[in-house]
Amino acid sequence: MDEPIKKFKACVVEAASNPNFIHHKWFVKWHLELVDKLASELCDIYKSADRDLVELLVWLHDYGKILDFDKEHETTLLKGKQKLLELGFPKPTILKAIKYVELMDKKDKLDKAPIEVKIVSSADGAAHLIGPFFPIHWYENPKTGIEELMQGHISKALSDWNKKIVLPEIKKAFKTRHEFLLETNGKLPKHFL
Repeated sequence: MDEPIKKFKACVVEAASNPNFIHHKWFVKWHLELVDKLASELCDIYKSADRDLVELLVWLHDYGKILDFDKEHETTLLKGKQKLLELGFPKPTILKAIKYVELMDKKDKLDKAPIEVKIVSSADGAAHLIGPFFPIHWYENPKTGIEELMQGHISKALSDWNKKIVLPEIKKAFKTRHEFLLETNGKLPKHFL
């Protein structure tokens, strides 16, 4: 399935470069490629995972956000399915990928989800903790107040940590990053020393 995945990745990269997409300047390099790298490392640990399916999910999970930010989930399911059909993916693979993206979007009971979902969900949440993901949010929302942005960052970080990141390897490796992000956004410890 190597060739269809390459073609789909190219479609995602092209779509993400559209200036109408708010994250067009950074999204591929500083989010999708990081999710891809983390997911690949997790596949090295979870050898039973279908690597091709994991890679497809990495590049599919935010496809709708790129095409229609306000209707990202519906667009991923509809336009993502159409694009995968157009590129010649087998129908059973498409149906499984769409089902798995829906599971990720619900963020409910991910600890019981298939390993491919756990890998991509955990990699996605962890990718928010590295690179410029949160600092760029300040840049993209210059009219939003500091306190509101900081509270939004805390909410996002806690939601990712408690719902998306379900694999213990990610929890262990990213604990310090998560705590630091919370601190830099105003969730301070009772004592510093």
